[in-house]
This record gives sequence, structure tokens and C-alpha cells, in this order.
Amino acid sequence: MKISDIFSYAFSAIKLRKLRAGLTTLGVVIGIAAIVALLSLAQGFQSTITAQFEKGFATNTLLVSPRTSGIGGTSVSNALFISDIQNISRIQNVKMAMAVIQRACYINASGTNFTVGVIGVDFSAYGDIYNTTFVAAQGTIPYSNPSDDTVIIGARINDPGRNGTILVALDDKLEITWTNTTIVNNFPVRENKTYVGTVSGVLSEVGGLSFGGPSDLGIYIPISHAARFFGTDQCDLIIVQLTDSDNATITSVSDAIKNYYGGQVTVTSATAVLDIISGVFSIVELFLAGIAGISLLVAGIGIMNIMIVSLMERTREIGILKALGMKGRTVLSIFLSEAIIIGLLGASIGIASGWGLANIFARFGLVGGNFQQGNQAAGAATRMTITPILTPTVFLGAFAFGLIVSVAFGLYPAWRASKLKPVEALRYE
Repeated sequence: MKISDIFSYAFSAIKLRKLRAGLTTLGVVIGIAAIVALLSLAQGFQSTITAQFEKGFATNTLLVSPRTSGIGGTSVSNALFISDIQNISRIQNVKMAMAVIQRACYINASGTNFTVGVIGVDFSAYGDIYNTTFVAAQGTIPYSNPSDDTVIIGARINDPGRNGTILVALDDKLEITWTNTTIVNNFPVRENKTYVGTVSGVLSEVGGLSFGGPSDLGIYIPISHAARFFGTDQCDLIIVQLTDSDNATITSVSDAIKNYYGGQVTVTSATAVLDIISGVFSIVELFLAGIAGISLLVAGIGIMNIMIVSLMERTREIGILKALGMKGRTVLSIFLSEAIIIGLLGASIGIASGWGLANIFARFGLVGGNFQQGNQAAGAATRMTITPILTPTVFLGAFAFGLIVSVAFGLYPAWRASKLKPVEALRYE
């Protein structure tokens, strides 16, 4: 019997039992749709998160931070000093090093106080390292010789809601207050220090999650003024720019910095963080695929059940066919063809349905959302929009999985049908 005849016969058998075949196919559709929807959303989420992080990254940088000792503090021996950048700059394959001082402060804008992060940086070095994000959309950034009252603000400090409602405008006088807490006779003593700066530049919107780089919710002042205002020669972070982003360079410089500080600092590379993020998402995708796969296995059991019932109903038909000379392998092929047709239909409809559901969820905001960075600018948040991504791997994998499950669970009923003896089959009531 020709392959075309086998599939034609199998398709005719399915058409005779439309409702039963439709319900069987629906099980496959649901399983495949769940796999495609979950994985395409996960792929889109990973792509969005990675892009968000990369906007705040420079892949050829290392971040050096003090290793904390105890809860909520850093010991003096582990502290980083602004002067350390001179020695770090001498390490081989280091292009530049710059210190960062950051404190939580209050700003008075529109008659209301807001908590923000005030960051002291060397404008020139910071602009060289993050030359695509530390740029002004309004006003200018004085990269060389900025005055002490110079203030650069992020896009969300300027327009928190991104709706044209300006909180802090260019050339505004911005009052910045920092609360310094010291311990005197075992009692905390708080002192407020305030100065007024002038907004000389508003950064272009970064839209990413900050990792050492500029943030839409940051306020930037010259590091020399930050050191005097906060009364410290210590820094919270040292950003090290490398000559390249090769793993060998990252490893050698990281080891050299750790040796310089006697292992009492943490050195983090942007590429390592991105690798960790990718690894986490791979595990999440595998977990989601496993959950969706369970529903597909349930559908497979349904296929086996329906085909066994179909076998029982068609026992006399099979007996007649075999009595007329049809071979067992032909009967096997017919039943397997039915399973293949169900798998093909279920996988095709399931992939289309899953892709449609993923886009509906993304379009109507059922996934994604607002991500808030600290308590800055009255809780201004970053809106994250997820665009589902259906990769060839997911498409082909879902299609193959649906087909394999259908064939695998249809194999036993097909084998039983091929082994029926004509005489016993004809006697079956």
C-alpha cells in the first residue's frame, strides 16, 4: 500500500470521528501553545533585561567595591580611597581608573523633598567610559574644570512620569541636603549639610538598569566637590576601564587588583554579570518548558487512550482488512499515520495559538511592568515592555516535541492493531 494511500485512509478515519479527534488534537494544541507562549515570553524578557543592563554597562570595565565586614558596614581596613586610582591606573592593561562617591540625599523640588542618589564622579573620565550614555540631551556637561555648583541630572529627575511634567528643569537652582550621622558617646548625632547647585545638563534617557554607568534617576556632581561636601577621602566604588574586554585581560587585571588590596575587595566585571543573567534565564526557560511539557504528556496519554478506544471499535474492520490480505505493518502504518496527523495538526495550531497568546499578554501589559530603583524621585519607575521572541529553536523544538509525543503514545495502540489475528478480530463483538 502506498504511503499516500495510508495517509488518505488514516485521514478518512479521523474525519469519521471528528469530535473525538478534535478533542485529542486539542490536548496537543494546549500543550504546544503553553510551551511556545511561555518560552517566547521568556526569550523576550531575557532580551529586554539584557538590553536594559547593557545600556548601563561598558563591557571593558571592572567595578571595584570594598568587601563588607559585619552587617551594614565596611571596616576601615577594607575602605577604598580616591587616591587609589593612581596605583590602579599603573596596572598593565588598565586604560583608566576613576573613583565614585555616592550618598542618599534629599532634594527640594516643586516644594517637596525627594530622596535621590547623589553621585560624585570625574565628569571627563566618566564621559570617556560611558560615552554613549553620559551625554546631555539638554544643556551641556562641563567635562573639564566643572564648578562646585555644577549639577547634572538624569532624565527621570527632569521628567519623572515621562509625560512632560517637569520636576527639575535646566538652569534650576537645586537644593541638596545630606544628613551626616556620627556616633558621640554611643549616641547617634545627626547633622544636616545643604548646598545649592545649578542644573547645567540633563542626560539623555538611558532606560537601562544601572551597573556603574549613568542612571535616569541619578544626580551627578564633581567628585572634588563631593569629597568636600561629604567630608571624606574614601570612595564607594572604583570603575576601571580596560584596554579590551578579552577574558584573559579581565582575569589578569582582576587578580592584580585583588592582590593590591590583599583580597579585601570585590571585583566585578560587566561581562560576568551578563553571563550570570543568561545562565539564570536558561534555567528559567528549562523550568517553564518542563511545566508546559507536563500538559503535553497528559495530551499524549489522551492520544493513547483515544487510539485504544478506536482500536476496539475498529477490531472487525481490521479483521476484514487483514483477511483481504493487508499486512500487519500496513495496519501499523495506518494507526501511526493517524497519530502523526494529530501531532502535525496539534503542533501547527498550538504554535500559532501560543505565539498569539504571548503577543496578547505582552500587548495588554499582562507581563512586564514597572521596575523601581530605590526610592528615587518619589518612586519614579522604569517601564519595561516585553516583546515575545519566537526563535527557530523554540519553533522547531515545539513542532518536533508535539509530533514525537503523538507518535510515541500512538505506537502501542498501533502495535496492538497490527498483531490482531483476522479470525479473532472477525469474531469480536
